[in-house]
Amino acid sequence: MFDSFISYLELLLSIGTLFLMGWFFTEFNTFKKELLNKPIINEEGNKLKLQALERLTLFTERAGLKSMVERLENNRMTVAEINLLLTANLKAEYEYNMSQQLYVSPEVWHAITRLKDQNIYIINHITSNLAPNATGLDLCKMIVEYSMTPNAEMNIIVLDALQFEAKKILN
Repeated sequence: MFDSFISYLELLLSIGTLFLMGWFFTEFNTFKKELLNKPIINEEGNKLKLQALERLTLFTERAGLKSMVERLENNRMTVAEINLLLTANLKAEYEYNMSQQLYVSPEVWHAITRLKDQNIYIINHITSNLAPNATGLDLCKMIVEYSMTPNAEMNIIVLDALQFEAKKILN
């Protein structure tokens, strides 16, 4: 009698184990299907991406050659002072926004970096081509004149890329 009770208990334990394994397997598959069907990027992620795009849009606007010159407070500075101020401001704003590269595509971040590098190059190039007796005002005028030539302001192209990226998130 005791042996049959133990056999019966072993049978119940085996059935219970099989039942639990079946239930666990079913639940696991259901969970896996739900996980695979969920969008990878959630609302919070999209919100962070849009905020990053907003910050980079502000940087891009501020990094425009004409915009940088217009924000100068004192045009009585020397050529060297203006050159240093413009390039330092551009580098500082870029560094301030570096963390935003986590939220945008590599192509957009590359465009932001190229914008910074190109504008520093242009400022340095215009500075180096000025006459030795040129004033800071002369440098400002040359930068603004250059910015008005076709395709000179790379920030317009970068703004288009930022808008395109934002539209992908919003659609």
